Amino acid sequence: MLIYALVEASSEDEALAAGKSVFDRLVGISPHADGVFDYYVTFDEADVTCAGHARWGERPAAAPVESDAGDALLEAGWEATVEEFEQTLADVREALPKLSDEAVMRDEGLVRHACHKLGAYRGPSVVLYDEHGHGIRDRERLNLILDDTRECWIVPADVHY
Repeated sequence: MLIYALVEASSEDEALAAGKSVFDRLVGISPHADGVFDYYVTFDEADVTCAGHARWGERPAAAPVESDAGDALLEAGWEATVEEFEQTLADVREALPKLSDEAVMRDEGLVRHACHKLGAYRGPSVVLYDEHGHGIRDRERLNLILDDTRECWIVPADVHY
């Protein structure tokens, strides 16, 4: 799956380094970080044959959010965020009226798992991350980051979980 880090940087190299720092946290490489993904591949790694460019095609390694490429990456990330949320919420809304409390407790129909996904701040149900590795789960938070970051870059990564 593709995820994206929004970072403050003054160059592509600086943005890529900051993005990799975010992704390191998300795979548990950084000290005091619990991994939620197994590994990541960024789009500056041309020699990888099973992920990154090989799986998703050409993508910039990092792009200013205000550029056409950056805007396209941000839009893709936000659309994936909304789609994941809406589908999971629909699953919960459909399942809950049909299940007893005991059935929910047993996680029949994976309803508890779906509730967990709705509340997750990191992991496969979260697509956009800030420079600290915190998930961006709503438009207000995304707008706050975009408004408060002088030179905002977006860094995509292919992750496995």
